Amino acid sequence: MLTDNSTPLLTQLGARLRAERLARNETQGRFAARLGVSIPTLRRLEQGDPAAQIGVWFTALEVLGRIGDAEALLAPRYSLFDAAAAPKTRQRARRKG
Repeated sequence: MLTDNSTPLLTQLGARLRAERLARNETQGRFAARLGVSIPTLRRLEQGDPAAQIGVWFTALEVLGRIGDAEALLAPRYSLFDAAAAPKTRQRARRKG
């Protein structure tokens, strides 16, 4: 179940998807066909419906050339503490020849 914090984020994500589609001057029918979904399914995506399948979102990102944006989702976190605690390997200077 989604929290009250998630709903506005999904709505914003849907609005961004719609803006991307319109910026490419694509109709709902054409874009839905490219995604392999019906127009009502595309409308649900653009409205931020939480029941929309994640696979359809990934297809939309791929069609828009933005699949790389998905990599930011749950990307590994970088911690300075972990980096400082990691064993260091020595590197030797190269010989001048």
